Amino acid sequence: MSTRYKITIAYDGTDYAGWQVQPRKNTVQAEIERVLETLAGKKVRIHHSGRTDAGVHAKGQVAHFDLDEAVDPQRFQTSLNALLKPDVRVMKLQKVKDDFHARFNATGKEYRYFIWNGPAVPPELRLYRLHERRPLDIDAMKRAADVLVGKHDFAAFTANPNREIGGTVKTITKITVTRSREGDVKICVAGKGFLYKMVRSIAGFLLRVGLGELDVKDARRLLKAAERTNEIPTAKPLGLFLWKVDY
Repeated sequence: MSTRYKITIAYDGTDYAGWQVQPRKNTVQAEIERVLETLAGKKVRIHHSGRTDAGVHAKGQVAHFDLDEAVDPQRFQTSLNALLKPDVRVMKLQKVKDDFHARFNATGKEYRYFIWNGPAVPPELRLYRLHERRPLDIDAMKRAADVLVGKHDFAAFTANPNREIGGTVKTITKITVTRSREGDVKICVAGKGFLYKMVRSIAGFLLRVGLGELDVKDARRLLKAAERTNEIPTAKPLGLFLWKVDY
């Protein structure tokens, strides 16, 4: 009888074509499954809480897998990290019940998008921040973000509105916009489920609000129209992190 394990994973998505296995492409899932096969002596499929796109990072991605033989979680975590590339790390590994599912048992997720709003990005953050030199009106961004919280049709905020399985109505439980003294702007978005490139679209919209190109009334107008237009840009992937998954 197999044993199921839950893992929490952090990764730098810079050199990956996203999470999900793709033919002839370097992906995070493929990297973890490569190491699991080495340790287990057979192919092991991992099941994720949700995909991330090319160049997107994670601090708290969650997945599960089954092993034919039980292992010591701490030792197995150490073995995994010893063989994984340094830009992927298993932060936590634990045995769970057989009916646990990383995707279907998730009750919510939080993403964070980071913008460096200043003349120069610190070198150590260059792969993890969208750079915007122009001044941003953080208060305006907060007001526009408040409009997006709740249950809405987010068709205007997905890059593929016609292909969304289950429709484009989603519930966002929280959006906060904060800025540090140094100029680091953080957009936190939490909800039960998300559409394709939805968080990057929200970030792109709020960025335009911060620049004075759009405002609060545009948030209401775009939600009501429920149609994707070029008014909402998809922010670059490098600033986005899957921060945590709730169960």
